[in-house]
Parts: sequence; C-alpha cells; structure tokens
Amino acid sequence: MLVTPAVNSFAELACAPVFRRRWASLYEALADGRPDREALLRLYVQQLPPGGTLLLAGDHTAWPRLAVPTLRDRKIVHAPTKIAGNLPITIGHDFSTLSWVPELVGSWAPPLLFERIASDETPHQKGASQLRRVSQAVQSQGVRLVSLWDSEYGCAPFVNATQDIPADKLFRLRPNLALYGPPPAYRGWGCPARHGPAFKLCEPLTWGQPASKLELTDPDLGRVQVLVWHLMHFRRAADQPLIVVRVQRLDAAHTACDSGVLWLDWHGAEPPPVATWWDWYLRRFAVDHWHRFAKQDLHWTLPHLATPEQAERWSDLMPLLTWQLWLAPTLVSDTRLPWHKLQSAERITPGRVRQGMAGLLAAIGTPAAPPPKPRGKAPGWPNGRLHKRRP
Repeated sequence: MLVTPAVNSFAELACAPVFRRRWASLYEALADGRPDREALLRLYVQQLPPGGTLLLAGDHTAWPRLAVPTLRDRKIVHAPTKIAGNLPITIGHDFSTLSWVPELVGSWAPPLLFERIASDETPHQKGASQLRRVSQAVQSQGVRLVSLWDSEYGCAPFVNATQDIPADKLFRLRPNLALYGPPPAYRGWGCPARHGPAFKLCEPLTWGQPASKLELTDPDLGRVQVLVWHLMHFRRAADQPLIVVRVQRLDAAHTACDSGVLWLDWHGAEPPPVATWWDWYLRRFAVDHWHRFAKQDLHWTLPHLATPEQAERWSDLMPLLTWQLWLAPTLVSDTRLPWHKLQSAERITPGRVRQGMAGLLAAIGTPAAPPPKPRGKAPGWPNGRLHKRRP
C-alpha cells in the first residue's frame, strides 16, 4: 500500500513488487485476520512524548457504500457535497478517529484509534469511548490531554458523556446556539433556578460584559480580538460549567463565506492563559487532512468488502501505516516528482514520505523466511451448486 501510488481495484495491490503471495491472499487476510487492537493502541501510545500537553483531534468520516444494499449495518452518514442545495449525506459506514496532533503546523495527525461507528451508536458515544480509552492508556505518562472537537460534538450529550474523563475538551460552537449563565440566588420559595439568562451567540445584546478581552496580531490571521465569558452551560448539562470564547479576525472580509468569527468552548480543568491556547483549535483540521490522505493515498475506501468486520480489519491498517510514515522521515530520501517543491525534514508531509518508502522497505527487507508460502489455488465454485442472493 505504501509503494503503490495508484490502483484501480483492491486485487491490484497484489501486483506490488513487495507482495510475495497470490492475489487471493488479500481477501483471505481480511476474512481470517484478528488484529489485536488493544496491543496496537499500546504500541502507538509508546511513541508519544512523555510529560507536557498532548493535543488530540477527534472527528468522524464516511465510507460510502451506496451500491451494496445487502451490506450489513449500513446507515445514513454525513458526507460533504459540492452541489449546492443537496443534503450533505451518503449511505455507508461511519468511522470515528481520535488522532494525536504532534505539531503546531503541518498536516501530520497519526491516529490512536480509528473505529467503525455501529448503527446503534452515535458519533458522540463513540468519540467519548475513544477519549476514555486513550486517557486510560496514557495515564502513567504524566501528560495533560487537550482534545479538539468540531461543532457536532459541542453539545450537552457529549459534555455529559465525557465529564468524568481526565481530559480537557475544546469545541467549536454553532453560531446559532444558545447557552445559559449561572442561575440567580434562591428566592426563598419554589424550585431553585437551574439556568441564568440566555446567552445567544447570534444576539450580541444577550452577551453582557465579557470576563476578559484580548487583542493581538497573529502572523497568519492578522489582527485578532478574543472575548471570554465564564460559567456558561448547556441547558441539558447545567452542572458542567463552560468557558466560552469568541475569536474574531478584524481584517476578515465579513461576508457569508468569511465571517471572521469563531466561537469556542473550553470544558475541563482551569485552562492556561487564553493567549496561549485559543489558536490550538486550528490544529483540529489536521484530522481532516488525515482522512483525505487515507482515502486518496492509502486506498482506504478502495475495496468493496462484503462484511463490516472485513472493513474494520482493513481500516486497522490505516493508523499502522501512518505511524510508520511518522517514524520514517529521517530514514527516507526525498523522492519527489518534477513539479513538486523541495520540503525540509521539519516540514515534510505524509504524502512525500510515502513516495520515498519503496527504497526504505527494500533496504529493510522482511522478517518472513524465504521462500514465501503461497496461499494456494482456490477450488472454484462447486458444480451444480446454485447461486443465491445475499440476504
């Protein structure tokens, strides 16, 4: 997969020069394989730096399977569309990703967990489960986890599901959302109030006076104004206080496509000064780059597999390959196409590392003893057996 930049079908991966078995072994491996996912998670965690702050980015992405009505556990999932007016949906499987963001620049986001969301689960439930597992896996390393999430996760169900996880959460908020301030003092009769006045993000008259205000000049974004409010909460998570931040680029075009305003929400322990963390959220988009890289370069959505279990086993390879690329930049030569620009070792991208992996794999070789053991020749369909449609 790392040495085959373009293929038309899953079986063509067997034509790679490093593949030593017959093409049928590809399908047999996905049918019979049983990867130890917990062992893989422990292996990935060993590559994380000890101490300090670790940025994690969570999101989910679709594997469209429109033409397979017999595929088990299909569902309607979110998928972007380029056609104006069309609903951003497709039919297929949904996969949740929790990645480590190692750098403040660049597109690297090696996944720690990459799992299918079953039809009886929601992205909130799967994301909370993944964050819990990662926090338990790194608890002995003395790190502070800060997880970054899109606006879909900026809601009361996800806040309630992650309230006991020792990890800070930084969400983006929808601009039409309504939060609530702290409740007023008890009046002496009736039920105590649970909510204060409404804080509507789209109505400036409801904001009140911010707790703090900061203006600075960012080298990439220009002049930025940051407003902070404390002790806000969702209506269905009244006991979970939030810190709400409004980030505005003062030099933006202020149009429908470039409003220049970003609403953020911090949930967790006391955050560092806002001047040091408000731009952490911009690193969340690294997980979107990885999703595109997995689909385009690692051929994630290429196979037409028959069962969800086979899709999960194939998907287990995506984080493993990405971590190999993350560890390889200093070991590969920069094999670039004539129209590619030079990249320094500090800013090299996953795609450029993949282009140089052929030479590294040829030098390393394989631990398997030669000659390769072939899978054997399939006996074919028995004579007289009728073909039946898959239920």
